[in-house]
Amino acid sequence: MCKKYSHLFQPIVLGKQYFRNRIFNSPTGVAEFPVQDCINYYERKAVGGSASVCIGDACPSLDGMSRPSHINLWDESNRQVLTDLAYAINRHGAVASMEILHSGNCSYHSYSQGYEAYGPVAGETPFGQEIKEMPEEMILRIIEDFARAAAYAKSCGFGMVTVHGGHGWLISQFFSKSNNRKDKWGGTPENRARLAVAICDRIHEVCGKGFPVEIRITGSEVFEGGYGIETGIEQAVFLDGHADLIHVSAGSHEVNDVFTVTHPSMFLEDGVNVKYAAEIKKHVKITPIATVGALSEPDLMEEIIASGKADVVQLARGLICDPDMPIKLQTGKEDEVKKCMRCLWCFSHRMQRERVVCAINPEIGNEEECKYNNNPPAVLKKILIAGGGMAGMQAALTSADRGHTVILAEKNSRLGGALLCEERVPFKEKLMQYIDLQTRLIERHPKIKVLLNTKVTPELIKEIAPDVVLAALGARPIKPAIPGIERANVFGAEEIYAQPEKAGRRVVIIGGGLVGMELAVYLAMLGRECTILEIMPDLNDGGNNLQGLALSLEFKKYGIKISPATKVIEINKQGVLGEFTGVKAPETFRFGLPIYYPEAESGRKLFAADTVIYAVGQEPLWDEADSLRGLTKEFYQLGDCVAPKNIWHATNTAHFVARDLGRY
Repeated sequence: MCKKYSHLFQPIVLGKQYFRNRIFNSPTGVAEFPVQDCINYYERKAVGGSASVCIGDACPSLDGMSRPSHINLWDESNRQVLTDLAYAINRHGAVASMEILHSGNCSYHSYSQGYEAYGPVAGETPFGQEIKEMPEEMILRIIEDFARAAAYAKSCGFGMVTVHGGHGWLISQFFSKSNNRKDKWGGTPENRARLAVAICDRIHEVCGKGFPVEIRITGSEVFEGGYGIETGIEQAVFLDGHADLIHVSAGSHEVNDVFTVTHPSMFLEDGVNVKYAAEIKKHVKITPIATVGALSEPDLMEEIIASGKADVVQLARGLICDPDMPIKLQTGKEDEVKKCMRCLWCFSHRMQRERVVCAINPEIGNEEECKYNNNPPAVLKKILIAGGGMAGMQAALTSADRGHTVILAEKNSRLGGALLCEERVPFKEKLMQYIDLQTRLIERHPKIKVLLNTKVTPELIKEIAPDVVLAALGARPIKPAIPGIERANVFGAEEIYAQPEKAGRRVVIIGGGLVGMELAVYLAMLGRECTILEIMPDLNDGGNNLQGLALSLEFKKYGIKISPATKVIEINKQGVLGEFTGVKAPETFRFGLPIYYPEAESGRKLFAADTVIYAVGQEPLWDEADSLRGLTKEFYQLGDCVAPKNIWHATNTAHFVARDLGRY
């Protein structure tokens, strides 16, 4: 057993099921089901050492679907793929678990297919559909649906089921204080908890007492009008002895104001929701407690178990980012763990493109490629990489791991590239840890030689005589051609990130992309008054809509002002003169929050500022890259010097270009 993490690696028995450690993979709801990609995605967590791997978003009936990609547990048409999925997990020593949920009055997809909307009480959905009060015969039928679905999962080889009783779905709707029904299914806390208890009991009746039932609950709804931890404790006490594991989360993914508490953003502290599980554990006598949310620090997870705050730690994004975390901790390689940055790119990408990826782990979303196409290169080569940023570092590691000899040249004194300017930003701590990790792995690798303070030139290429040159030179900030841009109080975003003390009290940021938005939050945390001007009718989150949601909440918290559809005319000694274009975004709501528009839809306004910052994009260093072209047989451009995008694009492309080297 690993002595440093002895509590994390203590086995636990739930029901009659043995789990090899206390690190469980919580459900993430991959939507590729039932294709092989989905099996590979979940199997990878089992290979990495997780004790349990939970498959997300299975539905027990047609009338409970919030989206079309829920796993079907109401007939046996997918028995073979479910059996294959469970087997792929179980054969590596993990326990396959199936999450079962009914969306209740949030069953938006079912409504679109002609089903009526039912909830604990009558009302209206956010989309205007009438919600009917669920009759008792329907409640009883749903209890049977859950039990039948659990039995089906068990018969396919799943060793546990996870009943989703939180986050705004049906069971949590029943437990909500808004459930003022007059019958035994509402009103008092005991009655509001009755559905959850009945589902757990019925599953045990059908599947046997030894078959473990985990139930996820919301310890505190957090949002205004929702219930607090006292009510979460009441629910857990009623479930004590009926469930085999009470999995305590927080918030609701149906309430935008707390979505990024349920799925903690980078603006929240590590283990932000552990306090709810710890408080509930004080009141529960029999059933073990699990905690979830913003867990990627091994020492914190060990402390949670050792101190008795919880009996199990559940990780979703933490095991997307590094599925091998458990085995790395067991083998004393904790300093090689990739820690989730909580950038929310995985979740946003899944919502938009139905595939989970990871900004800093190129294997995620490509598990089959990495699993089956891992033959060594036919020809080993000497590779010179120009640029030690995100793309350059990943290309170096992948190339070296494949057996090539790598020389990584960086013109500055440190690896990390342009993102090093953010090292003082508190919510970018995990990004800096990732850069440190990549640097550490490169320094340790016997196949990589690093040349710092070295610019790659044609002369250097001739001297080194590599077989391949990879140009990962990055991009430069665009300096907009605005009258007054050369004033002494005007700076680029990178300079202010690195030296925020240069910013005065009143700051105007030109550019509403992620760079400008995140900089506004950073400066607001330091006490500056920030206004963002954006020429387009809406801010640009770069496709990471959930990071945009998280930023929107920080804007509200710090009073950051936003003026979209605003063209900058000039920068003068008073501030920035903007002209309103009058163009509005197609939708009048962003993430459920009203978009701020200036009172005047046309005309001009002076935005007073002591400091003006431009963050209007980057231009790739094509000319610099072209100067290195044609000097070797193979030449490739990577990352921002092809097109400035995000960390995932740079890391992912660098990894696979490097994997392709040596085929000929």
